[in-house]
Amino acid sequence: MAESRALNVLRGRAQRHRLALRTDAVVVGSGAGGAVVARELARAGRSVVVVEEGDWVRSAEYGNLTPVETMRRCWREAGLSAAVALGDTPFISVLQGRCVGGSSVLTGGVCFRIPDDVLHHWSRDLGLTTMTPEGIEPNVRAVEEAVHVETVRDGMRSRSAELFALGAAKLDIPMKAMRRNTQGCRGESRCNFGCPHGAKMSVDFSYLPDASERGVLIVSDALVEKIDVTGGAARGVRGRLLDEEGEPGPPFEVHAKVVIVACGSLHTPLLLRRSGAGSWHIGRHMTLHPGVRVTAIFDDLVEGWDGSMQSVYSDHFAADGITLVSVFPPPSILSAAYPGIGPKHRENVHKMPRAAVFGAMIHDEGGGRVRRWVGREPLVTYRMAAEDRPRLLRAMEIVARMGFAAGAREVAMPIFGLDSLRSERELDDFVSRPPAMKRIECTAYHPLGTARMSADPRETGEAWQVDNLFVADGSVLPTSIGVNSQLGIMAMADKIARGIADDWPRLARRAA
Repeated sequence: MAESRALNVLRGRAQRHRLALRTDAVVVGSGAGGAVVARELARAGRSVVVVEEGDWVRSAEYGNLTPVETMRRCWREAGLSAAVALGDTPFISVLQGRCVGGSSVLTGGVCFRIPDDVLHHWSRDLGLTTMTPEGIEPNVRAVEEAVHVETVRDGMRSRSAELFALGAAKLDIPMKAMRRNTQGCRGESRCNFGCPHGAKMSVDFSYLPDASERGVLIVSDALVEKIDVTGGAARGVRGRLLDEEGEPGPPFEVHAKVVIVACGSLHTPLLLRRSGAGSWHIGRHMTLHPGVRVTAIFDDLVEGWDGSMQSVYSDHFAADGITLVSVFPPPSILSAAYPGIGPKHRENVHKMPRAAVFGAMIHDEGGGRVRRWVGREPLVTYRMAAEDRPRLLRAMEIVARMGFAAGAREVAMPIFGLDSLRSERELDDFVSRPPAMKRIECTAYHPLGTARMSADPRETGEAWQVDNLFVADGSVLPTSIGVNSQLGIMAMADKIARGIADDWPRLARRAA
């Protein structure tokens, strides 16, 4: 297995006394946004400390964990976090990382650029004049080079992806090769649980080692409780170091001239509000890209786990707010979602070698909200917009028809309590009498927009209420983007980081 270059990590769980640090910039969060900012500021000659709530799980370690063990060690709430459904809305699992490297360690590696029509909407309709395809092109290219974005070659497609692509072709639905941040992928289909071969160029393999070589210190097991604000400007952060059980231990504080918050769309708004830096909009307007997956059972062996976990997609229905994406999770995870109880569930699990899986997600309008709740985790609620409900049902129907067109004998829809459909006629009946939305099994990996950027002459990611306080994660994206968000978040973080570096003399004078 390829091992990442050394990281400069101070493990909070090993500290027994108060920790006090002083630096130019402190970054809260080590994921896709925070890692990019840390490296870019270090490249500009600034001293940087990154504080991360999660543990430092080395790549050699997570590569040997089972998927379930990875969920316990690296996923927030062991993968059990969810959005509470309001009204006619599915219950949606919202999966986020909690480790050094954040969710970047646990993505499928998919790298979509923010679609041009979305950027045109931001620049033309929302007044974000620099957020054009041309405006962020240098940032996108810089990120793509740093994380080695490449096109998945045909030979890496699993039989599962090939079958659905065959069905799509029969329905005149074009498929395209996926682009992913990989180098030397062996196609073991467990990207969401840490690559066992170090082939996924997540930030613990790309940005964080480079940042460490430039002197950046990463403090793991460090829960930031508040941003220090004095005289209208951010002066640093403080919180508690966590022990092996995640319980609070000694206090820590980091004094800094600039604070960058990058702890994700679920926790950034909570930290801003606790620190007195939140407007009425903070924590609102969350989009999720609700996603579903459909399973098709064939007569012949498929063994869909043999190949790239995600290799093809279709934007054929992008105008309808639907993106189709191939996916095949590890069998131990996939089997838990199979329909049936007891003997029926066992019967369905035994069909897994003949199963093909394909997914879809929607470009949602945003009905989510994040609020402080009992304990450390937020209360996340989501009310699906009326126009999004038929989109989700239509997405399931399209994928199911692809399965039948490819020759599937039965298709399992992501509907709790529904037996597999065994013909297109049964699918027609399903479409004519759709189930209640609350019965749909739904998952989201891309929460966005809870501290969204809005029209401002600077467009720098800086908070309106507090000087020298910036946000650089998915929460600043003003709308859903309809595609996997990793590359978009990283490009936005790159733009914000370069702006901070260019404006450093003024920011330093403020901090004096």
